[in-house]
Amino acid sequence: MTKSELIAAMAEHSGLNKTTAELALNAFTAAVTKALQSGDKVQLVGFGNFEVKERGPRKGRNVRTGEEI
Repeated sequence: MTKSELIAAMAEHSGLNKTTAELALNAFTAAVTKALQSGDKVQLVGFGNFEVKERGPRKGRNVRTGEEI
């Protein structure tokens, strides 16, 4: 589902117009982004959990030669 499809679905289910649904989606993503940037964890029961995790570097491989990068 793309962002525009999500906005259309939100508008249809809520009775809002697409402009208002887009504003609501943008507000939601901005709030989640701000919380994650400040180190918080976002938990939405029945939807999902969002948190920032640090991962170590991993080794890549050249597809043609199989050599590690």
